[in-house]
Amino acid sequence: MTGSLPFVIMALLLLSLDHDQEFSTQSGDTFKTYTYQGKKFKVYLPKNYYFLKTYPLMVMLHGCTQSAGDFAKGTNMNTLADEKGFIVIYPQQSSNANLKKCWNWFEPLHQLRGLGEPAIIAGMVKKVKRMHFIQHDKVFIAGLSAGGAMSIVMGVTYPELFSGIGVAAGLEYQAALNVFNAYAAMANQGPPPVRQGRVAHQVMGKRAKPMPVIVFHGNADSTVNVLNADQVVEQWITTNNLAFDGKVEGWIDHKPKVVREEKRQFGRDFTYAQYASPKGEISIDQYTVNGMGHAWSGGNAEGSYTDEKGPDSSRIMWEFFMKNGNAFRV
Repeated sequence: MTGSLPFVIMALLLLSLDHDQEFSTQSGDTFKTYTYQGKKFKVYLPKNYYFLKTYPLMVMLHGCTQSAGDFAKGTNMNTLADEKGFIVIYPQQSSNANLKKCWNWFEPLHQLRGLGEPAIIAGMVKKVKRMHFIQHDKVFIAGLSAGGAMSIVMGVTYPELFSGIGVAAGLEYQAALNVFNAYAAMANQGPPPVRQGRVAHQVMGKRAKPMPVIVFHGNADSTVNVLNADQVVEQWITTNNLAFDGKVEGWIDHKPKVVREEKRQFGRDFTYAQYASPKGEISIDQYTVNGMGHAWSGGNAEGSYTDEKGPDSSRIMWEFFMKNGNAFRV
């Protein structure tokens, strides 16, 4: 016991660093609020958390006009964290950085490693990894709308940090380079996804690795055209193929291995498509939800931009990450 005492003391010190305040949300959940380079983020520790145990980590990026607390309520991710035993980070965009509190995924300053919001979000992840014992091969990121687009930016700019990406109503990497392009891409679609897949691979650089990606999108989304979901899939097929062996074609096929229509008596029907490598090393999964608008599928009505009738995207994403999330490491 004497030999382990310094280790325990250090762990306790790390837990006490940078703690700003606490506040409560639904069902007695408790967040801790921190800051990194002037931007706030909230951390949720699951029930029965033990400071010497290692945990997976989920990073959740809210959409425009939302807050970290609102997004936590709407996605039910804290409830799932209690059940499955993982830590959740909710970075918070400020109205000073964007009037509608959107992540600035469409600006070049926020699309590259070491700059802007990607560097800040990565810094938040690294800060939490210093504060808690995190399973390094089980760090995942997901987001809605602007948050979904930014989750892709994070996977491209910091692939060594993440083992999987979840995209809800998002857009491909560099679908836009300014706010006017952004509105055009949202209403229609972005640039050719194979081209953007090449760009994403170039930006990954020497850290490039195949990345599991799961995509949810409603086919009645009037904010972000559902065609963008197809582009996200195509972009990542190209990026993953290049990361695997330097070739655009030949590993993950651009035609799905599995297509399945799901009929649900008390919920929304959806189409599931899976794009995977021949040996099943990695997968890109796509859920197109019939009749759903711009929303987090299967979410809680206490939060904004949710659709309770859709399949439970939080749970499905987590199960996808657990199955696919550590196939490749940098």
